[in-house]
Amino acid sequence: MGAGANIAKVAAGALVAGGLVGASVRTSDDSLRPPGAGDEQDFLSKCIKCGRCIEACPFKSIIAEQGTYGIGAAVGAPTFDMRTQACHMCEDFPCVEACPTGALMPIPSRDVARIGTAVIKRDLCIAVKGMRCEVCYRECPFIDKAITIDYHLRENDDLHTVFEPIVNPVHCTGCGICVERCVVSEPEVAIEIVRDFDKALERIDEEQAKGALDAWSGGTGADTSALGLFEQRGTNN
Repeated sequence: MGAGANIAKVAAGALVAGGLVGASVRTSDDSLRPPGAGDEQDFLSKCIKCGRCIEACPFKSIIAEQGTYGIGAAVGAPTFDMRTQACHMCEDFPCVEACPTGALMPIPSRDVARIGTAVIKRDLCIAVKGMRCEVCYRECPFIDKAITIDYHLRENDDLHTVFEPIVNPVHCTGCGICVERCVVSEPEVAIEIVRDFDKALERIDEEQAKGALDAWSGGTGADTSALGLFEQRGTNN
């Protein structure tokens, strides 16, 4: 029996055992879906948990959802553990090509693909604390676009420079490479991928309170008109 059949069997068994077949769909906002998934409700209504996208992934990045969140049909659906294996945003998107139901929609290019948006936890990031680290910046597939470095002096220190990574939501695809490569592990990784775009913007505003928009606009001030650009891109909700 192939991997796809096993996944489907496990998913179906869990749903039947729990009396969930035909129930309304509810899922965790934290679940990350493959590129092309679009809206969660629409995705789950089309995804048959066949496992073909999982089998097609050359990096074994896509895994099957192992739990349900309330009443729903998320178990067996494709998701990621970015810390273990991030998405490499393949040029030809084999996961999308393998999908037989249209749950994963065609994507014209890597730069418009979206899984979510990276959010840097400033209280955990060692670069923000003043240590020299540029790992997430250097490893980012869209270096100097999705992640840039904001160079500034440490607070109350005129000698040492802080190399603070700044995420630009316009260009971040949520691939998770930064999460996988982050050198911080205790108490937790210093970066996470937030699926919902509006929530990601709220988190970025909270976490990067020291002028993130300033960095994107070249230091000319927090130009909120940029938010209009953020809303124009396709996102997973």
